[in-house]
Amino acid sequence: MGRVKAFVAGVLVAVPALAAPPPPTPAAVAPAAQEAVVETEHGSFAIRLRPDLAPRHVALFVKTAKAGGYDGTTFHRIIPGGIVQGGDPFSKDPARAAEYGRGGLGLLKAEFSDLPFARGVVAAARRPSSVDSGGSQFFIVLTDQPALKGQYTIFGEVAEGMDVVDAIGRTPVQGDKPAARVEMRKVTIRAAAP
Repeated sequence: MGRVKAFVAGVLVAVPALAAPPPPTPAAVAPAAQEAVVETEHGSFAIRLRPDLAPRHVALFVKTAKAGGYDGTTFHRIIPGGIVQGGDPFSKDPARAAEYGRGGLGLLKAEFSDLPFARGVVAAARRPSSVDSGGSQFFIVLTDQPALKGQYTIFGEVAEGMDVVDAIGRTPVQGDKPAARVEMRKVTIRAAAP
């Protein structure tokens, strides 16, 4: 390192020259955008995942899907014209129907955003008593639901196949329970279409 002479308070001193700043480090490479493809008896639909909104929820969803955790689960709750809800691991077993809606919760704290609950939004279900109780269960909004903002974590949006989601939403129900099983046959993760 070279020296520079400087005149400080009447005294000539030699000080080390300042080194050139290091080159900027390359920006962190953003992970490739991902989609989840959900295969059902009504057809398939794709969810564009939004780690920019809810990174922990997306990470859990991807991990669960890659492990086959959604395969064979059902859309166990349908509110016609409102939402369809699925992802409960208990729903793999028809003998546990009385417990549907209770499994896979209590794993994550909320990650709220300012995004509106518009048609096609995918959000984490939770226990009614705690906003910080998300997990593997999720719901898809069939029609705009502004009252849900600030209560649930949005982590995706339907990118393709909303007609399939609508078909699931038209399943006959008893209360909010489908009269017949509507299974997620397989959920896979893929790179998002550009």
